Amino acid sequence: MCFKHLSAAILVSLSSSSVLADDEVSSQAAVPQIATTYINDSILPPTIEWHGSSEALLLSAEDEWATPFEQNGLKTSPGYDETFAWLDRLIAQTDKLKKISLGKSPQGRDIWMIIASEEGANTPETLRKNSKPSVLVQAGIHSGEIDGKDAGMMLLRDIIIGDKGALLDKVNLMFVPIFSVDGHERSTQYNRVNQRGPVNMGWRTTSKNLNLNRDYAKADALEMQHMLRAINEWQPDLYIDVHVTDGIDYQYDVTFGYNQPQGLSPASYRWLEQEYRPAIEAALSAQGHVPGQLVFAIDNTDITKGMSLWNPSPRYSNGYGDARHLPTILIENHSLKPFKQRVLGTYVMLEATLETVGNQSTKLRSAIKQDRYSYPPQLTLTWKKQQQEEGWDFKGISYRLEQSPISGNEVVRWTGEPKLYPDLPVIGNSMADIRVQRPSAYYIPPQWREVIERLDIHGIRMTRLDEPTQLNVEQYRLRQPEFSGKDYEGRQRVKAKAVLHSTETLLPAGTVRIDTRQPLGDLAVLLLEPQSPDSLLQWGFFNPIFTRTEYIENYAVEPLAAQMLRENPQLQVEFNEALKDQAFAADPKARLRWFYQRSPYFDEQYQVYPVLRQR
Repeated sequence: MCFKHLSAAILVSLSSSSVLADDEVSSQAAVPQIATTYINDSILPPTIEWHGSSEALLLSAEDEWATPFEQNGLKTSPGYDETFAWLDRLIAQTDKLKKISLGKSPQGRDIWMIIASEEGANTPETLRKNSKPSVLVQAGIHSGEIDGKDAGMMLLRDIIIGDKGALLDKVNLMFVPIFSVDGHERSTQYNRVNQRGPVNMGWRTTSKNLNLNRDYAKADALEMQHMLRAINEWQPDLYIDVHVTDGIDYQYDVTFGYNQPQGLSPASYRWLEQEYRPAIEAALSAQGHVPGQLVFAIDNTDITKGMSLWNPSPRYSNGYGDARHLPTILIENHSLKPFKQRVLGTYVMLEATLETVGNQSTKLRSAIKQDRYSYPPQLTLTWKKQQQEEGWDFKGISYRLEQSPISGNEVVRWTGEPKLYPDLPVIGNSMADIRVQRPSAYYIPPQWREVIERLDIHGIRMTRLDEPTQLNVEQYRLRQPEFSGKDYEGRQRVKAKAVLHSTETLLPAGTVRIDTRQPLGDLAVLLLEPQSPDSLLQWGFFNPIFTRTEYIENYAVEPLAAQMLRENPQLQVEFNEALKDQAFAADPKARLRWFYQRSPYFDEQYQVYPVLRQR
């Protein structure tokens, strides 16, 4: 064991009731003891002692192939260098594992991916030659939530050194131990106060303070750009994103979810719900874990109000997977369960995933193909909440409310006692709200280079016009823009009302054309329709169109307005009608602007969305 890597969990056990000689102190100091509790245990709700059959997966700390997690009392997780030193030693034992870099982080660290295949494939082309489905497992997108890294290291070890080698007979594994590598190294025992281990935990966001699980659609982070390119190149059949959740206390230790049936990948949903979930929950239950659906309480202080069913947008991993028809599973282990329990639960889930995907590959790939080539004529951009038909028998923990002398509020005190809450209502954003007709294509003028580059990172296929082209198209005029009052994820978001109209326009050479009848056509719609919550417009990529750059002085608009009224009697009728609005009538600037907007001097491109649609 290399003691210099041990974290604050390593405590020297000294007796306060005896006086030791100097040599005795030195001798005891050389034998570190693992802490039995975490630094935040005293302020967290009571823990429930857990023992399950999956504990048999653990090796003793003295075993040659014990992971750093197993070596250090099942409470610590290794740093970046120690993680890959251990993995490199494992890779050196076999031809079945290859390590490739997805690219470097802003601070210069490689984002490594381990490829596990029976044939030892080291490129996307060689991996596809074996015709097996591939599972991409990603740990540490929020690097303090690192369970997947330690579970994946154990599983790879058991595939190569242990008795799990048959897992690669029918499936390939692509494993990213640490996605947010810079955040992972911003590690202390004071991160994630609501979570029981590991002792030292990484930071939630990147070195540029971006949350990678809000970045899938806009893809601002360098780390996310590397990951999206890897998804396009390696083409996994299933994508697993491992997290640790927080919020309320409950009995479930491993919860997981995916897209909803009314989303863009209904066939994948059916496979996940009918084939995948039963197999995974059975495996977890058999090993002593308590699996469940994703848990989001409507009111953390009153469980009886029910649970929220999440229908994520493409800024999140599972919402993005729905939009690009890549079945994506969000694992949320329960933060109040000890690190050991969470790691073992993740191991069981990953192993069962490889078995299930290997056995169900034909059905899985058929579902993906069905979703990718369905091209629905209408797509839903926004959703409304509604109560679901079925409730939830929720395996919770009992609690009481106490008046806090600190905050003055009623606060929840969890008791640690299991309690069933039968048939809780479930509210979900599952009712279609704003819908659009699918265009046959979008056109983006070449000056919007950042937008075009971002779509290319997503893997959306595009062609360019070789010469200026006259087309009849549709275009949105935007009204009443509302900018967010504060920065969000490095951007100023904006919403606007959008009115579609027909126009004939000359598109310059270099304009990009995006056909929506392609596997990522649905994703293109969600990124380019202005009323989509994760459209590039709402993320601020087109904010310059809301800036007025030409103006008209009052001394010029007053005689211009008089001239316009003399030459156009109908305009006088329209102006009189507008004056019936008292607020408008009382606002001199608004009245002059009314004429300016109807004059030939007005900027016709002001608040006009530059992305055009073709029916």
